Amino acid sequence: MTKVKICGLMEPEHVQAAVEAGADAVGFVFAPSRRRVAIAQAKELARFIPDHVMKIGVFVNATQEELERAFREVPLDYVQYHGDETAEFIEKVGLPSIKVLSVRGSEDVAKVHDYETKYVLFDTPGVEFKGGSGKVFDWSLVEQDVPTDRLILAGGLNSQNVKEAIRQVHPFMVDVSSGVEIDRRKDEALIREFVQAVKEEES
Repeated sequence: MTKVKICGLMEPEHVQAAVEAGADAVGFVFAPSRRRVAIAQAKELARFIPDHVMKIGVFVNATQEELERAFREVPLDYVQYHGDETAEFIEKVGLPSIKVLSVRGSEDVAKVHDYETKYVLFDTPGVEFKGGSGKVFDWSLVEQDVPTDRLILAGGLNSQNVKEAIRQVHPFMVDVSSGVEIDRRKDEALIREFVQAVKEEES
């Protein structure tokens, strides 16, 4: 069963919508972004999240102290490394982790073997900020040599294309942010539609 992550949540009603729709994970962005939240804000939002839903923090080149503080205070289940973090740094920090790889070509996909993180997330390169661009990349690039039980797929997903993404890539989890937004703000109906589309594909 493909799991669903709704990322970039900032408001209680959107967290509740994700949880009620059946999302398996929610993402809080602590890196520079229009969706950035402070630790105190994420801690407050986390009150609405039951234990079975993963809380994932998105960071870009944060210090070990920043990572440990957020992980402890929110609290988080996973740290998502979205910057230039090395495998050595991630291992030194030692927290449950996800490494993001921006995919331009097959050489980027091959970097999956450089990291021993629990999961690897494939996304399109960011434009304004480090992170996704809301655009789809060539899914065929990840069809080879990538263990699907480690694979999280992001990049331009929405309720219209996520079923095809699952059929083609067979990821452990799909990750959406801008695909459930209207005018750059999360939309409860779109969150429900996205989760439902994934569950329908799996039924």
